[in-house]
Amino acid sequence: MLTPPSVSSGAYPGEAGSRTRSNYLRTGWTASTSYSDNVLGSGSANPIADTIYSFWPTIEIDQTTSRQHLLLNYSPGFTVYQHTSSLNQTDQNAALNYNYRLSPHITAIFKDAFQKSSAILDQPDSLSGRQIAGSSPYPPIAVVTTDADQLTNLANVQITYQFSMNGMIGASGTFTSLHYPDLAAVPGLYDSHSKGGSAFYNHRLSKIHYVGATYQYAQILSYPVNAQSTVQTHTVSFFDTIYLKPALTISVSGGPQHFEIMQSPLPAYGSWSPTLTANMGWQAQHMDAGFGYSRTVTAGGGLAGALQSNGVSIYGRWKATRAWSVGLASSYAMNKNVTPSYFVSNQEGGHNIGGTASVQHPIGEHYVFGLGYTFLRQSYSGIQVISNAPDTNREFISISYQFSRPLGR
Repeated sequence: MLTPPSVSSGAYPGEAGSRTRSNYLRTGWTASTSYSDNVLGSGSANPIADTIYSFWPTIEIDQTTSRQHLLLNYSPGFTVYQHTSSLNQTDQNAALNYNYRLSPHITAIFKDAFQKSSAILDQPDSLSGRQIAGSSPYPPIAVVTTDADQLTNLANVQITYQFSMNGMIGASGTFTSLHYPDLAAVPGLYDSHSKGGSAFYNHRLSKIHYVGATYQYAQILSYPVNAQSTVQTHTVSFFDTIYLKPALTISVSGGPQHFEIMQSPLPAYGSWSPTLTANMGWQAQHMDAGFGYSRTVTAGGGLAGALQSNGVSIYGRWKATRAWSVGLASSYAMNKNVTPSYFVSNQEGGHNIGGTASVQHPIGEHYVFGLGYTFLRQSYSGIQVISNAPDTNREFISISYQFSRPLGR
């Protein structure tokens, strides 16, 4: 049986014409030069423009045996600003994905992703899409700090058991954290961390049709000044997933959600809200595309209180010719604070919209040249670091080198 993306904590595949290949050691690097008209370092009402130089070496191990699959990726980053040298930074990116088949019917999965970054928009493939998450992450990054230090970590452990020809159950635990080393540089934003778990039932109606139900619990803590805000959510949802072709997946899930917010010494507040997630992923020989929509109550992501979050994301990549490919991605998120006004941490919420258009051209066997444009607008009146200058435009060019070598051959 397959495990639908809505309960697998995975994402829909990307990359036009890609095919999964394992047992490889991959290395490479990406060098990029970009120009930003809004280097947000202090929330100044007068945006500062600068040219940014970045370099990311990468190493990846992808190894598969009869019982396990290991995917390990590490990519440090080096970012230099031409004029505002105080923002120069060394970044870290590491990701682990490990699958182990305990028996013919039981599989354990462990995932962890860590990022230390000061220039979110200047990361490789920033805001460029190419992946649609199968389920709503919690908590999402509600506010994008384009040039301020932040550390994020997302860990997930899952076990699945196929107990019959067409029946499967599973359980998972998720832990996340968001930390701003210098809160003075991001006035209005707060640290947060969360923990939670879920259980699901997955039933195969036919070769291409899966249905099921899932229960999810989450506890999300954020830390406004001299306080601690705790949001708990209980969500029951039912999902329907159809694999129309090997490269086309459509999934819808939804159900009731109960949330409760607590902040001592104030009385707790709770309410009910519907939750909905709809996703589509399509992968063809010369084109791939994805669409995702989610509605849920969550918290964290830099903000305090409980947030009614509605988000839409789309991407598409077309291999126009043998030598050129074109990519377009966009996302929109609206975060409405549903915390009662008597909470001192109450914020109005806001919305953001962003997108990236890019083209790529291979140079020889191992090199790829790229250029593109990224736009980001954020509207959060209570957050000084972005309210004074909400728009960011960034143009970039890059060149990448990629090399792969088979393992054990």
